[in-house]
Amino acid sequence: MAETGGRRGSLVADERYSAAQKAAPKPKSTPPRKPSKPKTPRRRGPIRNALFGFVNLIWRVIWGFTWRSAAVLGLILGLATFYFYAQLPDYTALLDGRNRGSVTMLDTEGAVFAWRGETFGGHTTADNVSPWLRKAIVATEDKRFYHHFGVSPRGIISAVAINLREGRGPLEGNGGSTITQQVAKLLCLGVPYDPKHWKTEAEYESDCRSGGVTRKIKEIPYALAMEAKYSKAQILTIYLNRAYLGAGARGFEAAAQRYFGISAANVNPQQAAMLAGLLKAPSTYAPTTNLKRSQERAGMVLALMHDQGYLTDAQWQDARNNPATLSAAAQARAGGYFADWVMDSVPDFLSKDTTEDVIIRTTLDQRIQRAAEEALAAVFDTKVKDGSTAEAAVIVMSADGAVRAMVGGRASKVSGAFNRATQARRQTGSTFKPFVYAAALDLGWTPDTTIEDAPLTINVRGSGPWSPQNYTKEYLGPIPLWKALANSINTATVRVGQAVGLPAVRKVASDFGFASELAPGPAVVLGVSESTLLEMTGAYAGILNGGSSVRPYGLTELRLKGDTDPLFGAGGGMGERVISEKAARELIWMMHQGVEQGTSMRARLDGREVAGKTGTTQSARDAWFIGFTADYVAGVWMGYDDNRPLTGVTGGGLPAEIWHEVMTRVEEGEPVTPLPMADPSEWRGQPNPNNAYPGQAWSSNDPVPEGGVPVVNGELVAPGTAPQPQPQQQAPQSFGQAIDSLLRSIY
Repeated sequence: MAETGGRRGSLVADERYSAAQKAAPKPKSTPPRKPSKPKTPRRRGPIRNALFGFVNLIWRVIWGFTWRSAAVLGLILGLATFYFYAQLPDYTALLDGRNRGSVTMLDTEGAVFAWRGETFGGHTTADNVSPWLRKAIVATEDKRFYHHFGVSPRGIISAVAINLREGRGPLEGNGGSTITQQVAKLLCLGVPYDPKHWKTEAEYESDCRSGGVTRKIKEIPYALAMEAKYSKAQILTIYLNRAYLGAGARGFEAAAQRYFGISAANVNPQQAAMLAGLLKAPSTYAPTTNLKRSQERAGMVLALMHDQGYLTDAQWQDARNNPATLSAAAQARAGGYFADWVMDSVPDFLSKDTTEDVIIRTTLDQRIQRAAEEALAAVFDTKVKDGSTAEAAVIVMSADGAVRAMVGGRASKVSGAFNRATQARRQTGSTFKPFVYAAALDLGWTPDTTIEDAPLTINVRGSGPWSPQNYTKEYLGPIPLWKALANSINTATVRVGQAVGLPAVRKVASDFGFASELAPGPAVVLGVSESTLLEMTGAYAGILNGGSSVRPYGLTELRLKGDTDPLFGAGGGMGERVISEKAARELIWMMHQGVEQGTSMRARLDGREVAGKTGTTQSARDAWFIGFTADYVAGVWMGYDDNRPLTGVTGGGLPAEIWHEVMTRVEEGEPVTPLPMADPSEWRGQPNPNNAYPGQAWSSNDPVPEGGVPVVNGELVAPGTAPQPQPQQQAPQSFGQAIDSLLRSIY
């Protein structure tokens, strides 16, 4: 309340600050700063200004060009990728990329032993293939396969660096391709094979696999398109089916069957490593080419699998200690000479040029084939000096001409090589002589008919005198036919040939399968004509089967894969009769004597009857032995490819020993069957019309009549000078006798 009547108090302002604020001392005043002088801009000279301006201009040009070029290239890459993407079909249409079919050959048991062409084992996928195989492929070819988009810049840069370091061009050698890029190559970037554009399929595939900058540029959008179109599993599936892995195997399923005889779904780590190792160079690393080299390559793949964690230490060690080996069929190198021969017997449109998969069932017996190969190798290892380049060939067949084994040379594990059993035409030597005696026996002679072994000179029209000699330079005088053949007497054989007539001899030889042109003149009976081992062995099969011709064959049935009905069957077998069964049985007995007591004794088999004939040509350029048991006929030839003489070898030596080794193995475990030969009692004690009457001796200096000269008491006599024999009973004419009568009426 206001005071009244007193002094008025003073006015005080309201407090606006706290006590603490009032107590704070006043800050000291800061002396004012002197204003700084403004910096004067540093002046550039005109040259520097021009230089900086030029650099700035270049940079702007480069930057502008770069981003615009990148944009254009990106657009082009995108368009190219889209183009390829639109062209790509469903991945299943890309699995079998072959332009031709294949041929698969089966033996007598129905087992596969050979392939020709590019075989395709059937579709396999990344899901059902062996996990070891998937891991081996990724570890070897593209360890970042599951993490890139088809192209690996890091891989390309690394490959370029390796190539340059090793002195190659940047894209020569290692290409740094991903699996996707490799598939692009296998697909030839979508370009199909056109026979009108490419001279050969090999040229087309070579272009598809070519490298270089241009190819790499094309691969990139194609690989990107595949990555966009297909999954990783589908890309890998295409790769598994289309990759070529050597020995005609297209795809890993075919390769697993070819090399190991199992499916690709069942391969173990070491087998998977060997298959994956083939991708680098299929022909070089194929185990059928060089097994050791293939195993070494597989060892490198196993190391990669171990380094990348696909194999434990224990698994890696086990795989290294037990490397993959070939199956028995693969060891046969796709059937070798036999398979080549069968292929040559089939029309090209069903073999070399087939567009279908063909199945051929054959006469091959793999047990006998192994026996022939092992026997030949054993003789050369133990009885032929080291370094010898002499060659040999072996054929084993049944009496109907079915070929059971064929070895065309010492190197039996081959394909496409020169086949000395079917392609080498060589003089046959004394292996031809059985045809001479077959003609005589068919005309009614007997094994005991006497023939003279003595010096002989024949005045051959147009050639002058010819004097054949025996190998031993010795002469035995009058001897029976069987002894002349058993001891391979030349002069006696010439006398027989002249007596029965050379046309008759030629007829018998040709009908038995001697397909080559026979030499003119009397020397033909001593084997101066050329033939193949296959033809000669087939001719001897005709003797064994009772006198009927045979056509050697190896194919029994051909059909298309998936079909049950064959397109055609066997192309050979027994044909028409050549000599009588009686003559054939007598000839077998005579040839059996050659093994028992003649030139063929080294071919004897313990406890089993054998018949055969040796042959040695002039200067020992060729040595032969062909013989048979009751079960099989086998022929052996030995010589040099350049036709130079052998040293110390005759048909009764190494060839007979090879034959013995072959047939010992072939007949092992087989029941003993006697030869179908005659018994001497069938002709001994019976009248012999050829020794029944005397006659005027024919002079060896006289010209030889083409129709032949008859034999009287072991001597050749001039036609018409000897009285006709008067047999008690006229036997019906054999086929050979009828032919001889016809020839005599002509000449």
